[in-house]
Parts: sequence; C-alpha cells; structure tokens
Amino acid sequence: MKKSMIYTKTGDKGTTSLVGGARVPKTHIRLEAYGTIDELNSHLGLLQTYLTEETDRQLVARVQNKLFSVGSYLATDQTQTALRMESRIEPKDIELLEQAIDEIDNMLPPLNSFVLPGGARGAAVSHICRTVCRRAERRILVLSSECEIDPLVTAFVNRLSDYLFILARKLNLIARIDEIFWDKSCK
Repeated sequence: MKKSMIYTKTGDKGTTSLVGGARVPKTHIRLEAYGTIDELNSHLGLLQTYLTEETDRQLVARVQNKLFSVGSYLATDQTQTALRMESRIEPKDIELLEQAIDEIDNMLPPLNSFVLPGGARGAAVSHICRTVCRRAERRILVLSSECEIDPLVTAFVNRLSDYLFILARKLNLIARIDEIFWDKSCK
C-alpha cells in the first residue's frame, strides 16, 4: 500500500475541497463550521486525559467519533454530492447524551447560581470544550442560512454543550473542589 501524502499543495491558493471534490475558499462558512467541530474534537482529546471514570472516557470517545460524522456532514454540499450514511446523526445519538446528562445531574447538588468556568483542571477543560461547542453551534446556524441543515445535527451539538457543562460539574465533584459561583456584586 502506498503511503499517503501529507501535503498536496492543492490548498496553497486559499481553497480546499469539500466531500465530492467541489472547491471552496478556506474562508467559507462551511469550513468555519466543520473546522470548529474539528477544534472541539481536539479539545475533547485533551479532556480525555483528565477523565478517570471509564464510562466518561467511553462516552467522550463515542462523541469524538460522532463529531467526525458531523464534520463529514458539514463538509458535504448535498446539492452536489450525496450524503454518506456514516455522516448522519440519529436520534439515538442525542438520546445517549440526554441519558448521560440525566445520570450525572442526579448525583449533583442543585444549582442556585451561575457557575464560573474552572475548578479542577479537567472541569476547566470541559468548560473550554463547552464554549467551543457553542461556537460550533453558532457557525452551523450561520451555515443553515445558506443551506438546509438536518435538525438532528444542531440538536446533537446543542445537547453536547449541555453534557460538557454537567460533566465539568461532575469533575469538580470527583476532585472534591468546590464549584465557583458568580459573585453578582463583582467584588
């Protein structure tokens, strides 16, 4: 088997190929959307290094794989190229996140104030993942003004940010570090 080339030089002039081969500028909103998903996936890789419970590691790994599906979905201009089956998000993907959110939330004290990002290192990284996830969601919504986006994709990304918030709270609980609450007086 021939080794693939890391550099192709095809993007040197500021364009890149979508799934199917159509070329677009690297500044296109479609690239912003799937590029932010890629950034999120990288941050999740860092988050993995802080997870101590196998169930959390397995779920985050599953999410990372699903984010490749989301990226592939977003990189496919469906007016030009048929969507691959592996590029789809299904209701069960969202249900898995909702189940994890409910399970974690049941072990946590109720919230009475806004939580500041931070605490344990893993919790802080989870908050970074959450904010990158929210940015990805915004980029996807901008793209949706140009082309139709499956509501399951936006629901998955939205639910993922909720999961990352609740996971951050769990990681602080595991580390026995008090959550930091917003001081409304800003003192």
